[in-house]
Amino acid sequence: MNKGNIKKAKRTRRHAKIRTQISGTAVKPRLAIFKSNKYISAQIIDDVKAVTLASAHSKDVKGKKTMAERSALVGQAIAEKALEKKIKTVVFDRGGFIYTGCVKALADGARSAGLEF
Repeated sequence: MNKGNIKKAKRTRRHAKIRTQISGTAVKPRLAIFKSNKYISAQIIDDVKAVTLASAHSKDVKGKKTMAERSALVGQAIAEKALEKKIKTVVFDRGGFIYTGCVKALADGARSAGLEF
């Protein structure tokens, strides 16, 4: 195995462990994120019905910004979409990623726009 596959396997294992403890409901859905080297995306998911309620992606952000700035804007966008659907509280699922940098920026952006977790 090369280094990239090992990193991906470790993240997948961490995410599986997190998902055994975290689940989204209609009252308190799950805010799941995915991060690649170029982009970051967020979804609000009701795990009971297995349905995505809202989503946002950094491809939708206009202008050249750093990854952290785009992450904060994605967090604000997902929070606005959630509040339109009357969702105020969510469970944060960091997807096995470390809570720093872009993941933290997305969470802070969502909190600043009114989402609670």
